[in-house]
Amino acid sequence: MSPSGRAPGPFHGPATPPFERILEFGLVACGLLSILTTAGIVAVLAGETVAFFREVPVRAFLFDTQWTPLFADKHFGIWPLVAGTLLTTAIAVGIALPFGLLSAIFLAEFAPARVRSVVKPLLEVLAGIPTVVYGYFALVTLTPLLQRVVPGLSGFNALSAGLVMGVMIVPFISSLAEDALSAVPDALREGALALGAGRLPTVLRVVVPAARSGILAALLLAVARAIGETMIVAIAAGQQPILTLDPRSSVETMTAYIVQVSMGDVPAGTLEYRTIFAVGTLLFLMTLGFNTLGLRLARGAQRVG
Repeated sequence: MSPSGRAPGPFHGPATPPFERILEFGLVACGLLSILTTAGIVAVLAGETVAFFREVPVRAFLFDTQWTPLFADKHFGIWPLVAGTLLTTAIAVGIALPFGLLSAIFLAEFAPARVRSVVKPLLEVLAGIPTVVYGYFALVTLTPLLQRVVPGLSGFNALSAGLVMGVMIVPFISSLAEDALSAVPDALREGALALGAGRLPTVLRVVVPAARSGILAALLLAVARAIGETMIVAIAAGQQPILTLDPRSSVETMTAYIVQVSMGDVPAGTLEYRTIFAVGTLLFLMTLGFNTLGLRLARGAQRVG
């Protein structure tokens, strides 16, 4: 019976306890706070970017091949920064994809439970190391070693930064790919084995193709993580915005340029200062695209599983 003496009808359930109301309000407030924070970031980026393009033509931003906004002879072509970003990202993915995928296959299909309980946390430790440590390792340790075997390798280069960044994103690919492989129904494995396929052909020809959406999602999310990396490339790749695809040379990525201007003496509100918002907007759109596509593929893989 309710306090009024009437039995609760079909549309009048028992009253919600005050603690649950407070908890529900807190959860809604946290969700709204995250949405408002994102909206504020987008609004600031959009406002400053529009102010930037009022002074710099979009054509100069997209089709010029020089980026020298801090020099007397100013050029605002974004391609040297994009090329440096994509070059280091490609090197990182070239390292992380085979190692991450092979480790995921081993953990999901071949490793005993005891081995998996030890190896998986060790892999995930790589994601917890501060990126500044990776950057100094690339600069102080890896670059001198590579200079002994790679001729013409400069002190700041895309190769060492990309290699170390690849090690950093191995856990992202490994963990997400393992989840995708584990979501493949056992009926597919049992059917392949019943038809006479061995364990390795079953994994490579049945399980991996069935999990391709999840594996591709892991790859795209790792690419987005590599594109947005800051400290490794700022320390080890250099700050020379040169349009090149030579991994031995010094390059500057989009995130490294933002760090360079943010830590410099560029006055706020100037055209040079607004360049970081134009670069940040492009970086935001790139990572948003990769993340959105990766999450859609991951959800598709979960529905298949």
